[in-house]
Amino acid sequence: MTEIFLFHHAQGLTAGVHEFAAQLRTAGHTVTAPDLYEGKTFATLDAGVAHASEVGFDTLLERARQSVADAPNEVVYAGFSLGVVPAQMFAQTRPGAKGAVLMYSCLPVSEFGTEWPRGVPVQIHGKDADEYFAGDGDIEAARELVAQTEHAELFVYPGDEHLFADSSLSSYDDAAATLLMQRVIEFLDTIE
Repeated sequence: MTEIFLFHHAQGLTAGVHEFAAQLRTAGHTVTAPDLYEGKTFATLDAGVAHASEVGFDTLLERARQSVADAPNEVVYAGFSLGVVPAQMFAQTRPGAKGAVLMYSCLPVSEFGTEWPRGVPVQIHGKDADEYFAGDGDIEAARELVAQTEHAELFVYPGDEHLFADSSLSSYDDAAATLLMQRVIEFLDTIE
């Protein structure tokens, strides 16, 4: 059993994020999914991004920090798109991190330090034609992370959907989401 902090994407803590967390719980893991939007969800990615900008990214990161303040350090941090920011930040900066799962996004390691922490495995997932993942440089950051980190995997799926593992959104891709979940569970099963 692994303890996981799962950070939602720009559309908020949607029913699909809840379902993803429930699947991880069914696989035997403990999952906390902080609500950085304080109950708000958005029908479109653009509306969610606008909300994040309005609230302020510093405020959202502070909410994320508060959500893990009383948690043990020995957890896996996972995030979807916007949620990758706190997940990657904590994996790189919070001592004792057990691993990271970064979905639809990856920042350069230099955002949070000089290198990925030794002994912290990471898995990255995205689509090859996703304008945000492949078009905004995230896939290059992911490839660089994998090249310089001993325990890192990058999985690239065909297609252009961004939030493809959120079953409550029109961008949902059942085949890719099923494979992503299988790979995440296999990854979590290797963490001690």
